Amino acid sequence: MEEAQMYPGVSIHATAVIDRGAKIGEGTRIWHFCHLMPDARVGGNCILGQNVFVDNQVSIGNGCKIQNNVSLYNGVQLEEEVFIGPSVVFTNVINPRAFIERKQEFKPTIIGKGASIGANATIVCGIRIGAFALVGAGAVVTRDVPPYAKVVGNPARQIGWVDKEGNSVDKQPV
Repeated sequence: MEEAQMYPGVSIHATAVIDRGAKIGEGTRIWHFCHLMPDARVGGNCILGQNVFVDNQVSIGNGCKIQNNVSLYNGVQLEEEVFIGPSVVFTNVINPRAFIERKQEFKPTIIGKGASIGANATIVCGIRIGAFALVGAGAVVTRDVPPYAKVVGNPARQIGWVDKEGNSVDKQPV
């Protein structure tokens, strides 16, 4: 069966690979060279840029935008309206070794509603980035980020607060 028939209301570029069983919500657009594994879940009205990989047991909420060259590995969960910048890196094992399989040790990583992660940031597994938080480009996030926090650097450290629109504010919004 053609993908257009399997996923009505979804735009999928001809070079994308969508494995049977993947779930994709209406209004989603999937661009060049993307790959969705069989147990991937993508909400409606999402945009997956060029060369995005979505592994099994990954959940992407409605209205998310994932820019080019991002791999979402097993255990990553994006709540609604999350922005992931180009070439963001997600890990899923704390101490990887090529010669030791540690799939049973995958740690979940949760990105809260409306959060934004800047280009080339690295998100170490097992953390939560709170709702509407803003992670600066190139940051290396090694611990939880509170809702509405603005973090930058390596390791990422909080330098302020932002509102829902991403504007700097003096205190944490409620």
